[in-house]
Amino acid sequence: MKNILIIITCFASLCLGACSINDWSLVHRIDVQQGNVITQDVINQLEPGMTRRQVQFVAGSPMVADVFHQDRWDYLYRMKTGTGKVTREHVSLYFEDDALVRISGTLHPQEEPVQKETAVERVTLVVPPEERVPPGILSRLWHWVTFRSADETQP
Repeated sequence: MKNILIIITCFASLCLGACSINDWSLVHRIDVQQGNVITQDVINQLEPGMTRRQVQFVAGSPMVADVFHQDRWDYLYRMKTGTGKVTREHVSLYFEDDALVRISGTLHPQEEPVQKETAVERVTLVVPPEERVPPGILSRLWHWVTFRSADETQP
């Protein structure tokens, strides 16, 4: 009788312990992005006095353009990873007379230190020569049947 009671207790504790596992990691869940991707680099490019067209060129179209508040553009971004971590960004841009006045939200423009000397960075682009792949047996057979050389291309 004691052995049966021990077995039932062990089995019950294992079953109840299995209920506490939240992430089985057997199913792959994709990352879900919603809204406009707003980064600190984009916010740093915005300056007071920019027109709506300039702001739209830098940051893209707003996610929310309210009819009742036409001088306010809202950019919303939400990223939910497959593991369940949620990241939210919200930026509101306010305009007066078609010029950007202020920025509010989770991201704010950062003032970067002014560099006195601007170094010109040289970039060397190396283009590899065209790689020639020898034609396979079917290509050679097709060229033989159509009386064409392998170098000819169709017009």
